Amino acid sequence: MNKETRYMEQTNCLKDFIRYTSLNVLGMIGLSFYILADTFFVSNGVGANGLTALNLAVPVYSFIHGSGLMFGIGGASKYSVLRGQKAYQDSNRVFTNTVYAAGLLSVIFVLLGVFASNKITVLLGADNEVFDMTKTYLSVLLYFAPAFIMNDVLICFVRNDGNPKLSMSAMLAGSFSNIILDYIFIYPFGMGIFGAVLATGFAPIISMLILSVHFRNKNCFRFKLKRPDLKLIGTIFSLGIPSLITELASGIVIIVFNIIILAIQGNVGVAAYGVIANISFVVASIYTGIAQGMQPIVSSAYGRGNISSVKFALKYAVVTMLAVSVLVYTCIFIFAGPITGIFNSGNNGILQSIAEQGLKIYFTAVPFMGLNIVISMFFIAVEKAIPAQTISLLRGIVLIIPIALLMSFLASLIGVWLTLPITEGLVAILGIVLYCRVKKRLL
Repeated sequence: MNKETRYMEQTNCLKDFIRYTSLNVLGMIGLSFYILADTFFVSNGVGANGLTALNLAVPVYSFIHGSGLMFGIGGASKYSVLRGQKAYQDSNRVFTNTVYAAGLLSVIFVLLGVFASNKITVLLGADNEVFDMTKTYLSVLLYFAPAFIMNDVLICFVRNDGNPKLSMSAMLAGSFSNIILDYIFIYPFGMGIFGAVLATGFAPIISMLILSVHFRNKNCFRFKLKRPDLKLIGTIFSLGIPSLITELASGIVIIVFNIIILAIQGNVGVAAYGVIANISFVVASIYTGIAQGMQPIVSSAYGRGNISSVKFALKYAVVTMLAVSVLVYTCIFIFAGPITGIFNSGNNGILQSIAEQGLKIYFTAVPFMGLNIVISMFFIAVEKAIPAQTISLLRGIVLIIPIALLMSFLASLIGVWLTLPITEGLVAILGIVLYCRVKKRLL
C-alpha cells in the first residue's frame, strides 16, 4: 500500500469513526439517563428511602439491559462481519435468530415479575422500611423487559446497518421522554416510585417507534419466519455474552457493595453509593458509546480482510477514550460537591460527605475502565469471544468481589471506594497482554 492510498484509507476510517462514535456516545448518554433521571426525581420527590429502594432495584435493570445488549451486540457484530463478506442471505438469518432468542428471554423475565417479585426483593437486601418501594420498582421493570430487550436489539442492528443517526435519535427520544414522564408522574400525578419506573418502562417503547422508520427505507436485514438455528444462536450468544457479563456484573457489584456499605454506614451510605453508582453508569455509557462506535467499522473491515482499517479504528477509540478519561476525572474532582448536591435535596451532611469522598477515589478508575471496555469490544468485533469473555468476567465478578471484601475489611469505606480502581487496573494490564497475543495472530 503506497502512502497516498494509506492516507486516504486512514482519512475515510477517521470520518466513519467520528460519525459512528459521536452519534453513538450521544445516544448512550441519553440511554444512561433512564436510571439517572429516576435517581434525580426519586431523590427529590420521594426522599432518601426512595433513593435506597431505587439503588437496590437497579441490578434488575442491569440484568435486563445486559440481556438486550448481549443479543443486540452479538447479533449485530456477526451481521456486520457477514455484510463485509457480502453474505447477505446469512445476515437475515442472524437477525431472525437474534429475535427468537431475545423473545424467549423476554418471556422468562415477565414470568419472574409475575411469580417471583417478592423473593427477588428479599434477595436484593430490602428491609421493611424500603421493601414495598423496591418490589414495585423491580416488578414493573420485569413487566417491561420485552420492550427493553427488543429496543437494545434494534438499536444495535440499525446502527450497524449504516444508520447510526437514527439509533442516536431513538435513544435520545427514549431518554427525554423518560425525563418528561418522570416529572409528570412523580410531581403532578403524585405516583411516587411507581411513576418513576413507569416512565422508565415507556421510554424503550417510544424509542422503538422511532427505530421503526428504518424498516420503511432500504434496510438490509429482515425477519424471516424460519426454524431457529441453534448453532447460530450459540455464536450470537458467545459474541454477546461479554456485554451481558458487564451489565450483570455491575448489578452483582451493586448488590455486594450495598451489603458491605449497609454494614458499615447503613441506609444513608447506600444512598450515597447510589449517587456514585449512577454517575459511574453514565461514564461507563460514554466508554460503551466509543466502543460501540468502533465496533461496526472494525467488524466490517475484518470481514473484508482490511486489517489496516481495523488498526486505525482501534487507535482512534483508545485515543478518544483517554481524552474523555482526563476530562471526566477533572470534572468529578473539581465538582464533587455540586454533583452530590444535585441528588441530596434533604441536605443530609453525612450523605454529602460520604459521596464527595467516594467520587474522588472511585473515579480514579476511569482510564482503566475505558480501556477494558474498548479492548473487550474490539475482541467481539473480530470474533474473538474468549478474550472478551475473560476481561468481562474478571472485571465484573471474579476479581472485584473478593477485592471489595478484602479492601472493606482493611480500610472500611475508603477500601470500598478503592475496589474499582484496583480491579480495573489489574484487568487493564491483562487486557493489553491479551491484545498483544491476538495482534500477532490476527494483525
